[in-house]
Amino acid sequence: LISIVCGISAVQAEIKVGIAGPLTGSAQTSGEQQEIGALKAIDHLNNKGGLLGQKIVAISVDDACEARQAKAVARQMVSEGVVFVAGHACSACSLAVSKVYEKAGIIMISPASTNPKVTDEGGPNVFRVIGRDDQQGTIAGNYLADHHRNSKIAIIHDGQAYGLGLAELTKRQLNKRGVTEVMFDSYKRDQKDYKSLINKLVNKKVDALYVGGQMNDIGIIIRQAKKELPNLRLYSGDALVGDEFLFIAGDAGVGAYFTFGPDMRQKPEAQDVAAAIREEDAYEPE
Repeated sequence: LISIVCGISAVQAEIKVGIAGPLTGSAQTSGEQQEIGALKAIDHLNNKGGLLGQKIVAISVDDACEARQAKAVARQMVSEGVVFVAGHACSACSLAVSKVYEKAGIIMISPASTNPKVTDEGGPNVFRVIGRDDQQGTIAGNYLADHHRNSKIAIIHDGQAYGLGLAELTKRQLNKRGVTEVMFDSYKRDQKDYKSLINKLVNKKVDALYVGGQMNDIGIIIRQAKKELPNLRLYSGDALVGDEFLFIAGDAGVGAYFTFGPDMRQKPEAQDVAAAIREEDAYEPE
C-alpha cells in the first residue's frame, strides 16, 4: 500500500480506499462487521494525521456476495480512483474481481475469502488476512471421521466458491479417512423454506450434518431441520463466527461445531480499533 500511495501527487489532499463486501443478502452480517471495522480503522488513522499526511476517504459499496455484482463494484472502485480495497468478503466475489484490480494496479486485501484459489490464482496484488478452506476442510473431515464414523453424515453446500469449497474439502478428507457420507447435495441460497432439503435429510436419517454456506441460510436450515431431526449435530465453517448465528438459529443452533481462525481481536495491532468500537459504538467486534 505504501509503495502505491507514494506515487500519488503531493497536491492530492486525500487518499481513496474502497470497502467491498455484502451489505445485503445471506452474508450481510459479515459485510456489516467488515464495514464497521474498516471505517473505524480509517477514523483511527485520520485522527492521527491520516496516511503520509493525507486524509483517507472511504468508499463503501455492497457486492451482495454475488460475483456479477462484485465485478460492477470493482469497476466502480477503479473509476473512483481508489488505491486499495478492503475486500471482498465472499470468495466468489474475490475470485471474480482480482484480475480487475490487478490490471488497475489496486491492492486487494480480503478479510474473509477463504477459498484457496483466491491467493493461489490471484496476482501479486491479492492478499488475505484469514486462513484457507483446505485447512478448515482437513480439520472438519478428521473430526467427523473421528467422532461420526458410524453415523449417517450428510454434506451440503450453497454452490458458491466458499460453501462448495468447504464442502468438497471436508468430503475429501472424510473419504480419505475411509468414511463415506450418505448424502452430498446443494441448496439454493436466500430461501425462507428448506422443506425439500429437510425431507432429504429425514429420508437419509442423517445424524451429522456439515453445511458449507453463509450464516443466515445455515441458521434457517438447522432451525427447520431440528424440528424433524432433534438429535441432528451441525458442523460448519467460519461463517458461523458471531453471536448473530444464535439469533437466527435459536435453540437449534446450540451445540453447533465450526472451524475458525485465531481471534483477530487479540492481535496487538487491532487493540486500539477494537477498543474504540466497544467504547464509541457499544458494539462487540467479531
